[in-house]
Amino acid sequence: MLKETAMTDRYRILFGLLAALAVVTLLSVSAVGAADPAGPPGLQVLPSQYGFAELWSRLEKAVAANKMGIVARASASKGAAARGIEIPGNAVIMVYRNDFAVRMLEANVTAGIEAPLHFNVTEDAAGTASLSYRTPSAVFAPYGGAALAQMAKELDAIFARIAADAVGG
Repeated sequence: MLKETAMTDRYRILFGLLAALAVVTLLSVSAVGAADPAGPPGLQVLPSQYGFAELWSRLEKAVAANKMGIVARASASKGAAARGIEIPGNAVIMVYRNDFAVRMLEANVTAGIEAPLHFNVTEDAAGTASLSYRTPSAVFAPYGGAALAQMAKELDAIFARIAADAVGG
C-alpha cells in the first residue's frame, strides 16, 4: 500500500509539472503572437462595403478578370454551418497560375510549399467583410534569389489589382 501511495504521489507531481509546463508554453505562445499585432510581413487588409457573400463573389470575378486561377476554396463558416454552428463568414481562396508555378519551381523548388497563394475573406460584426492577403514578395522573400524575387514582384502587382477590383466600387 505504501509503494502504491508513493507511486500515485509521483504521478500527481509529474502531472502537475506537465500541466504547469503546458500553461507556461501557452502563455509564451500568446505573448509571441501578441508582440506583433500587425501580423506577418506583407499582410494587406482591405475593408469593403460589401457583405461576406458579395465580397467572396467579387473576389472570384476579380481573380478571373486578372487572368489568375482559383486552385481551391475553403470556408470555415460553411463547414461550421454544415455542423449546425453559426460563425461569422470566413473563406480562403487559393490563387495561382501554372506559368508562375513553373517559374517558381525553376527558381527554387522549396518555395513550392507556398503555392497557391491565399486571399482571405472575413465577415466583421457590422456585417461587412474585409479582404486580406500577404504580398507574394513577402511570402517568397525567405527563399531568396533574383528570379524568384522578380516573379514575386510581378505577382504583387496582380494581387494588388485583384484586391482593388474586389473591394472597389
